[in-house]
Amino acid sequence: MKDSLIVVSGGMDSVTMMYEYAEQIALAVSFDYGSNHNKKEIEFAKLHCERLGIRHLIIPLAFMGQYFKSSLLEGADAIPEGHYTAENMKSTVVPFRNGIMLSIACGLAESNGLKKVLIANHGGDHTIYPDCRPEFINAMSSAMTLGTDTHVEVFAPYTNITKSDIARHGKALNINYAETWSCYKGGDKHCGKCGTCVERKEALAEAGIEDTTEYE
Repeated sequence: MKDSLIVVSGGMDSVTMMYEYAEQIALAVSFDYGSNHNKKEIEFAKLHCERLGIRHLIIPLAFMGQYFKSSLLEGADAIPEGHYTAENMKSTVVPFRNGIMLSIACGLAESNGLKKVLIANHGGDHTIYPDCRPEFINAMSSAMTLGTDTHVEVFAPYTNITKSDIARHGKALNINYAETWSCYKGGDKHCGKCGTCVERKEALAEAGIEDTTEYE
């Protein structure tokens, strides 16, 4: 039964989730909030939605790029390099991004008669991003259920697993991860040095997947 909406960026995690739960998904939504890599990500989100026959919406959130503070919104040179767990990666936090996106997704779900909003936050996100942590996801789901007549809820099955685990799911689904985007710098190719690129390389290696990503 197709009773779900998915927030899909075009990155490894949300693309994997979309394939894994495709039979449940009636609608996918991507958000263009002005990040360096939005354009690259959304191209892949569109590709996979077309491939799976899932209706795809792109919602512009230009105000976030204009008024929010994050290195993710300030150009490639502002993105720190190094491992995701490094202190400097906190600069990539976009304040309450998932809260805003989930709120809009909730309204879209109720408007389209859908019961669940899927989001692909995962275990590696928690220490840096407050709006990826289990406590937040659970609280947001409760708020959405209380705030909708149809009791829309969040479904976030990757919350307590790692990106390597997600890559293993994708391997079983035969996903070509070269058709996803991770790099926060948003150039023509993945930089290979920022936190998301490093995490991507590690996840693919640990899952035993040949990395065919084009790096600079």
